Amino acid sequence: MRSRDAALDGIRAFAALGVWLLHVGSNTGVMYREGMFPWMMSRLGIAVPIFFLLSGLLLYRPWARAVIEDTPRPRPLRYLWRRVLRVMPVYWLVTGLALWAWSSFDWTGWAKWMLLLQNFFPGDPVPDGLYQMWTLPIEMSFYVLLPVLAWALHRWARGGNRPVRLLAGIAVLPAISVATVIAARELAQPQLALLLPYHLVFFACGMAMAVLSVWIGHSRVIDSLAPQLLVLAALLYALLSTGLAGPRTLTLPTLSQSLWRISLETAVAVLVVAPFALASHPGSLRDRVLGNPVCAYLGRISYSFFLWHAPVITLQLKIMGAQPFQGDFASVAVVSFVVTMLLSVGSYHLVEVSALKLSRHRSAPVPPPAAPAPLPAAPAP
Repeated sequence: MRSRDAALDGIRAFAALGVWLLHVGSNTGVMYREGMFPWMMSRLGIAVPIFFLLSGLLLYRPWARAVIEDTPRPRPLRYLWRRVLRVMPVYWLVTGLALWAWSSFDWTGWAKWMLLLQNFFPGDPVPDGLYQMWTLPIEMSFYVLLPVLAWALHRWARGGNRPVRLLAGIAVLPAISVATVIAARELAQPQLALLLPYHLVFFACGMAMAVLSVWIGHSRVIDSLAPQLLVLAALLYALLSTGLAGPRTLTLPTLSQSLWRISLETAVAVLVVAPFALASHPGSLRDRVLGNPVCAYLGRISYSFFLWHAPVITLQLKIMGAQPFQGDFASVAVVSFVVTMLLSVGSYHLVEVSALKLSRHRSAPVPPPAAPAPLPAAPAP
């Protein structure tokens, strides 16, 4: 279990680095140049579906185990409390600093952003340095919905083959995503892309993977095919990096392009994560690369890295006086990486770890009172 978690942390680390590189490329204009490399850089947003899939996998797994193995189910209030402490403290720190520095919001604007409500007000301006935060309201919406989904799936799976029924129930969620994509394009409602239903397919794939990881454990088939799966992921990523999946700019894609994009992103995310979630092999090259201590540590601080990188890039470009899309790629990449890493290490150990300790302290079960010591035996007469 430890090696598998380390490799998944490594995936999270590379996903966070992908988001950072995407924003360095977009802010310096490199992403919009001609050639295959800029196109492939423009699709590094694949990191977001990978993040969503990992959330579905890791958070739903205890509920899947409860259904399949009859273990105790997680307590919803304890689970939600841990999620709040995991996400919000460092988010408040980074967002509060950016709002103070670069926004002119009144208290209502501050409240929207500090409570992760910004996606529900798509007409409001996005402050500088916070353009990456659109993913967090979607994550939090899933966190809140998951206990309800888990309860419904638990009831549905009772009787019959439980793992199969769980997978059948989870299969409804991708259909919701497809329907939302169609509605967003056909009804000209692009703001639907900022809401959870649009992205449910990624979380659902993670939930299905959680069921499989409990049901079948280590899959020898996936283990033997892991190199081919990762190569296929790379090939599909190359296909994703074409006009088939829509433009590189903020121009809205067509319905066909949107469906191609969400399908290819889902396939790439599943193919990347499955060899580690369903066929962890500590001795394999793939696990040694992603599960080594450096990658695992970068994965642990990846949330702070994700939060800090955009404000750091924004501040650097403002100090440089760079025009939009005209900054120097190399200098922005090097400086923003170093500064973001330093801030991430600090906020991880000072904020994230402290909050996690608090959540463990608050959620730790109270030990039963010790039995009274037996009275000493009466001396023999």
